[in-house]
This record gives sequence, C-alpha cells and structure tokens, in this order.
Amino acid sequence: MRPFTRLDRFSSFSRFTPLALAAALACSGLAHAQSVVTITGSAIAKTQLTGFGDTPLAKAPLQASAVGHAQWADAGISQFSGLVRLDASVADAYNAEGYWSNLAVRGFTLDNRYNYRRDGLPINAETAIALDNKERLELLKGISGMQAGTSAPGGLLNLVVKRPQAGVRELSLQWRQPGSLGVSLDLSERFGAEQRWGWRLNAASERLDPAQRNTRGERSMAALALDWQLSPDTLLQAEIESSRQSQPSVAGHSMLGNRVPDAAAIDRRLNLNDQAWRQPVVFNGNTASLRVQHRLSEDWSLSAHAMQQGLKSDDRTAFPYGVYDAQTYECAQWCDRFAPDGSFTYWQYISDNERRTSTAATLALAGRLRTGAVVHALEFGVLRSGYRGRFQDQVFDIAGTGNVRGTLQAPASAGFTEANTQRDESSTEWFVRDALQLGADWQLWAGARHNQLRRRAERTSPDSGGSLRATSLARSITTPWLALSRALGAKTMVYASWGKGLETDVAPNRSRYSNAGESLLLNSRQWELGVKHGSEKVEAALTYFDIQRAQTADIGACDNRDSCRRVLDGSARHSGVEAQWAQAWGALSWQASAMALLARRQGSQLSGVNGMRPANVPASSLRWAGEYRVAQLPGLSLLANLSAEGQRVVLPYDSTVRIGGWSRLDLGARWRQTLNTPAGALKTTWRVGLDNATDRRAWQESPYQFGHVYLYALPARTWRASVQFSL
Repeated sequence: MRPFTRLDRFSSFSRFTPLALAAALACSGLAHAQSVVTITGSAIAKTQLTGFGDTPLAKAPLQASAVGHAQWADAGISQFSGLVRLDASVADAYNAEGYWSNLAVRGFTLDNRYNYRRDGLPINAETAIALDNKERLELLKGISGMQAGTSAPGGLLNLVVKRPQAGVRELSLQWRQPGSLGVSLDLSERFGAEQRWGWRLNAASERLDPAQRNTRGERSMAALALDWQLSPDTLLQAEIESSRQSQPSVAGHSMLGNRVPDAAAIDRRLNLNDQAWRQPVVFNGNTASLRVQHRLSEDWSLSAHAMQQGLKSDDRTAFPYGVYDAQTYECAQWCDRFAPDGSFTYWQYISDNERRTSTAATLALAGRLRTGAVVHALEFGVLRSGYRGRFQDQVFDIAGTGNVRGTLQAPASAGFTEANTQRDESSTEWFVRDALQLGADWQLWAGARHNQLRRRAERTSPDSGGSLRATSLARSITTPWLALSRALGAKTMVYASWGKGLETDVAPNRSRYSNAGESLLLNSRQWELGVKHGSEKVEAALTYFDIQRAQTADIGACDNRDSCRRVLDGSARHSGVEAQWAQAWGALSWQASAMALLARRQGSQLSGVNGMRPANVPASSLRWAGEYRVAQLPGLSLLANLSAEGQRVVLPYDSTVRIGGWSRLDLGARWRQTLNTPAGALKTTWRVGLDNATDRRAWQESPYQFGHVYLYALPARTWRASVQFSL
C-alpha cells in the first residue's frame, strides 16, 4: 500500500466532480506552454477524476477547461470574469466594474447562488471573489445537473485553493493604467518529521483606480492554509480566507429611444453612477473549510469536507432606469431604456447590511471493484448544504433626472423604502457514480443525484395588507446522467452523453402576482456528442451539444394587484458546436477555441416570442492565445490574445435590434530571469501588457437586466505591468 499524501490530489472535489482537470498542471509535460494553453484534457497528468478513478480528462466524456494563476497573471486577469477572454464558450453576462462577476456558458447565465464551487463545495458568488489564494479555475461545460442538485445548465465553475508546498517565497507588484496599484504575497513551507506539516499564507492589498472617472476603491485579502499528514494514509487540511472590497460600481448605458447609440460616440471614461450622493459597493467575505482524506485500502478511500462562507455586503448605486414621473412613479413610454435625447431617471438604490451565510458538508466513499470482466470505478456520497439570507428593507426610490453626457446632478431621493425578502434553504443530495470498463475500448458512465430540497422565504416588512406572506417549498428530485465512450487508439476517443438538470424559480412576493411566492421547477436536459484527442504536443476537441431548459414568463397586465401570474412558458433551446485546439510547436505555443451557437425560444404562449434569440448571447465567438519564446534572449516570451464575437440581440422580444460584432487584440511580454543573491537564487518575472491594443470601440455586451436594456463598451486601450520575485 503506497502512502496517501497531498500529492495524490485525492481532494474531495477531484473525487466529486468532473472538474479535476489537470491537478498536476504545474508539472505536466506541457509546462512550457502553460502560460497560454487552456487545458481541455490531459493525456499526461494522471489526476483523479471525480469518482472515475485515474481516468485523465482527455478520456472523460465531457468538456472542461482549466486556467492556472500563471495564465491569468500573463493575461492581466484579476477576476474570474476574465475567463471570457480565454474560452469561446464563455461570455459576459452583466459584468460591471465594481460589482460581482457574471458569466454565461453555452449561452446560459450561471446562477451566482448555485453554479459556483470552492474546492468542490457550493458557495455563493454574489460577492467580489479574490484570486490571490487560488491555484486555478476549473470550468465544467454543460451537464451541471450531474454535479449540483439545482443549477443553471450552462456549467459549473470551481475555484481551487492554493495548498501548502515547500519553499514558496513570492512577492508581486502590479500596476494598471491609470492608477491601480497592488501588492501580493505568497509564502509556504513544510516542516516536521518527513515534512508532515505544511502552511501557506497569501495576502494582498490593492488601490483600485480604473479608467472610469471617480471610481477609485480598494481591496484586501488574507488567507492561511494548513495541512497535517497524520499517517501515510490520512491527510488533514484546513484553510481560512478573509477579504474586503469597496468601490463605486459602473452603471451601464442604454438604448436611446428606438436607437442603439454608436459606441464610438460615447465617453468611455464616463460613469453614469457618478452622482454626489452615490456610495461605494462594499463586499466583505470570510470562508473557512476543513477536509480529511483517508485511504482505506489500495482501492478504496473515504473523504469528508466541510465549509462555511459568510458574506456581508452594502449594495448601493445611482441607478439609471427608464424615464419615470417622480410624482406618480409611472412610465409613459421609455420604461426599459433611455429617452431619445439621452435623458433618463436616476433611482437611488441602497441595500445595506446584506448577510448571506452558506454551509456545506460532504462525505464520500470511492473505490474500484471487478464484477466478472467489468471493472467499476464507483463513488457513493452525500452532500448537505444550507443557505441563510438576511436583508433589511431597501431603498429604490426616484432621485431625479440624468443624461448620457453626465452633465446633470440629481438630488438624492426621499429615501422611501420597500420590503426585501429573507431566504432560508437547505438540501440533502445523495449521489452515486460508476464508470464501467467494457473491454479494452468501450466504457459506460452512469450516475444520479437525488436531491431533497427545502426552501422558505418571508418579506422583511408587511405589505399593504399587513401580511409578511411567507412561502415555502419542499421537493425531492432525481437527476440522472449517462455516457458511452470508445477509444480510437491510445490518444483519441469519441463519446455521447445525456443528462438532466434542475432549477427553481419563484413568483415574486409582490401584490401584483396572484401566485406570489409560488415555486416553479425548471427542468433541463442535455445531450452531447464529442471527439477528443490528447497527446504531449496537441490537445484537441470537437463537440456538438443540445440543451433544452424550461422557461417562465409573467402573464397578465401586471399593473395592479393580482393582475399578473408567473407560469412555466415553453423552453429555451441552445444547440451548438465547440472546437478547441492547443499545440506546442517549437518556439511557438498556441491555443484556440471557437463556438457557433443557435439559441432560440420555443413553445411560448406569448405572441412573437417563439423563434427569438435570447438577449446578450453572441451567435459565434472565437478566442486565440499565443506565446513565442525568443531564442536570442532566453527567458523572454511575446504574448498575444485575440477575442472576437458576433452580434448580440439587445431586446428579448425583438431580434432585429442588435449590437455589432467586435474583435479585440491584447499584446504582452514576459521576461523571466534568475539573479544570484546572498539569500540564494532570486527568480524574477517581469510582465507588461497592452489590452485592446488597437483601441477598438464597440459595445461589448447588451444585458437585459432587471427589465431594462444596458450596454457596456469595450474597455479603452490600457497599459499594465507587474513584477514577481521568487526565492
């Protein structure tokens, strides 16, 4: 029996989800290309694959990608929303400076409450998440019902925390135009007999000063990870993280009447949130986890993992929203956009002291057994998770009039409040998975999750009838998953997979809804066909997917009490083709991905909806990243990233209104050198980058958010630089 150590990467996440992508990313044979290559499957790294034994990702029946911290340092990425620059299947979904990140995968927006994981356990991503203590980001595409009781069907994003290593001493300094300055520290060591103890400390502080005027802020974080090798078969890990960010958010532009304005005509440095009474958005977060992994025998292991996340937020903004009458609060015409002359109504939004607490604990047994000629890689487990959201009455009140030129200062609102909603949720998910090896070439993959879901909601203050209108939901749902794969030689495989997922929607707890507070179950199903190839120099994949997800709609006038009803209303169907290619070719290494997506509504009872493309979803996208190592100057690499997207629909009910496609080129350089010092060899990494090098002016995305059209422009050409010192 070989010792069970931290190097096995036998983490609870790698045994629970298909996102154990290239856990040996730092030591694989593609190390020379890691700064630009997004790994879609590794035929080299023999990492544990989420309940499927030692199967490498290149031979697993799913699509996923991983981005390590060296890659996002090269690309100048500081938030996980930066994934949109590296993977064609990922798109922006209301990414505003100063606010939390939002992503769409295969055209479906990931739910910040249910589609995010931290070392495999569910977290709430309605906050600013620091990347300084994260080793990598892992993205599972599609079939999220396989790994989550409730989640949007686009995929799951997992954040992998840095764990103790011997001899890590790193100091990094960063600058971004015009005035953002940051410093980060990464220290780690192992000690004791046979180095059984380990610790890792990460700390960061940054002054945030983006291109938009009067949006200065700050952020900081500190994290400590510990582990203890109790015996050759038992590993105990613990970690804690605390972070804070305070910064005014950036409000979006909008349509001007029936016209989409020219992106070249706007001032990209203008922030429409820049009012005298605006306040910063403040995110505070604390997370702690404990994990124990024990090898029972050569073939079987047991793992237990628990985590708690506590978030406190103050969400405030001067919010441009339609054109409303300040006396009657009624809208005559321009309700979901700005007026043709560029005027709009400012609403003051204040939701202070938002508290969100998430807990999760999981226990899993995984191993291998043989029944006759069939070899099984089995996993059984249970995940218990809970969420508690506590809020105060919020201000969402008319302040005055603004315009797209930013020349008007509106007075603060009268501060009238309206009720918010307290939420309590709990779920117990029982899961089982089996990978059956059927001979030398064929493999059958099967699994199911049974979710016992409980949810309860209650208003923070009574409505006009004096009622708090508490609502509840209690359901049990099973989501299955099935796949079949065949190896075509040692390096290529084809596969087909099918699975189901689940989400929930709730009719708003407001008097105009006759079914206020009623819960609606949104089923989804997905099937996928793919071919994958993985070798030491080439990683490639081609995939066809088809996702169908139930939709809801508001039926009725929705203008007075009991005049509206939220119901199930047909489905959204997204079909598409994805292609990835990563290659190391002499001094040049590069990675490309592309997606063509056909997304449309079907089965709706609403007039003119069927056949419509969803808003803010590009029909095509392309990403390319390259690195050229300059032989004449060892240690110097020239970097380039190209992003391109097709048109996006602006209105959910009119596909003729669109923003144009765009392309963006980012350039950079990295120079690594080693200096001999009295303290030892000092490794220095210098990075410089020029984002949007051609200063392309275009609308980057068009989210239809909160019942309103918003437009966000491509950031202006921006310089950045950093230096990292390692002993």
